[in-house]
Amino acid sequence: MRMRGKRAIALLLTGILALGAAGCGAGASDQVAVKVVAASKGKIEATVEVTGSLAPARTANVVSKLTGQVTAVKADVGDQVRAGQVLVEIDTKELQAQLQQAEAAVHGVQDQAEQARIGMEAAQVAIANARVALDAAQKYYNRIKALLDAGAASQSQMDDAQTKLDQAKNGYDAANKQYETAKKQYEIASGSGLEQAEAAVNVIKVNMSNASITSPITGVVTNRNINPGEMAAPTSPLPLLIIADTSTLKFQGTVGQEAVPLLATGQKVTVTLDALPGREFNGSVTQVGPVAAASGQRFPVEISLPNPGDLKAGMTAWAIFKLAPPEGIVVPAAVVRTDNGQDYVFVVKNGKVERRPVVLGLKNDTQVMVLKGLDPGEQVAVTNVGVLQDKMAVTVE
Repeated sequence: MRMRGKRAIALLLTGILALGAAGCGAGASDQVAVKVVAASKGKIEATVEVTGSLAPARTANVVSKLTGQVTAVKADVGDQVRAGQVLVEIDTKELQAQLQQAEAAVHGVQDQAEQARIGMEAAQVAIANARVALDAAQKYYNRIKALLDAGAASQSQMDDAQTKLDQAKNGYDAANKQYETAKKQYEIASGSGLEQAEAAVNVIKVNMSNASITSPITGVVTNRNINPGEMAAPTSPLPLLIIADTSTLKFQGTVGQEAVPLLATGQKVTVTLDALPGREFNGSVTQVGPVAAASGQRFPVEISLPNPGDLKAGMTAWAIFKLAPPEGIVVPAAVVRTDNGQDYVFVVKNGKVERRPVVLGLKNDTQVMVLKGLDPGEQVAVTNVGVLQDKMAVTVE
């Protein structure tokens, strides 16, 4: 019985040791084997595709500066028009009557100026005659006064001489006042009066010229909101016509923030269109928006695209940018994982992995540039990335 008890205890200890050994062996086999790559300085070439749509290079609203009844509309939707071409005409009968009145007012002011000029000439003659009469009266007065002083003339003669002198002075003053009045009338009539009358004529002529409404640009009519017989007015809620210049179109889309520093005005771009498969069109960057679009972290970009004739505004298009950023830290694209919008890699150090958040730049099919989060030379796990966890022990193959 004792021997059997000892043998049972020995067998139990052997089993425990075997289980312990088996446990140690299982722990070693749980370590994930990974291959690593060193983060290194390098360059990367990437192609960025941006989707967007084509829009006219510019559009112009045709509006009326004049209130009046439309007599003719000389263009319709789809018509090609030239800059300066008459598109809409407005009735001018009332303006023509106003012009006749204004021109008659000009003639009236000119007549007033002529009458005032004649009055000035008559007043000058009157001044000359009054001057002669005044000189004669003054001489007569002086002679009578001398005779009175010598006792050879009476006081009544002296009074008569004084009266005649006063009358001559009054006549001379009246002639001068008549001249000044005529001169002022002439200056007003030939100056500000005539200018105001002529200005009224010019305003009406300008309004009459506004009755012929022309196209501000060369392009195609895209909208028409007026018909003959209807009233046009500067306060109309809709433009009479809308003209679009489609000789050059603009591609409008957005690019990610990583591409913005690599874009420049004038940069050449290849554009393809869904409606015209197999064809490529060459454009150039005309604008990169300085403020992100409402979607966040994406910036508007505009590309000018000459229209060979078969491109239409509203077509969907793809812009293809070939970008080559300056040297930076480059790793294989396969090392990057994303969780809730955060990119990260696993850095292998001292037999364990560290989950490291990174900020990425441009990437292509095989490589990605890391802008922030990695230093040159750090070892990054390439294989079994999908099963790795932070602080997990690994073996490097």
